[in-house]
Amino acid sequence: QVQLVESGGGLVQAGGSRRLSCAASGRSFSSRNMGWFRQAPGNEREFVAAIIWSGGRTYYADSVKGRFTISRDNAKNTVYLQMNSLKPEDTAVYYCAADSRAWRNTIVGVPTEFGSWGQGTQVTVSS
Repeated sequence: QVQLVESGGGLVQAGGSRRLSCAASGRSFSSRNMGWFRQAPGNEREFVAAIIWSGGRTYYADSVKGRFTISRDNAKNTVYLQMNSLKPEDTAVYYCAADSRAWRNTIVGVPTEFGSWGQGTQVTVSS
């Protein structure tokens, strides 16, 4: 199991930027694919972005492609989500998640793929 703690959420104006961080504890972080999901009130949790354990491949939802960037620092056990050109529809609780299996070389991007979750951090984008 990997314990995850997100930070960096808050209130931002439309068009602005925000960087989320997710700090992981446990020695298995560097072997796990990592993902970001979000959930707005009344909506299901949706995939935002993911990164392979090595950092060599990334995946994005169409709604954030070109605006968000996921990255990781395995030496610091941390994964990041840089969010630019934010829109009001990006408002949600953002969750960090770790793959339930180690060394997986593909990412599907569904919640059931991920076995460890953080508590979430609220991002609110005002218009």
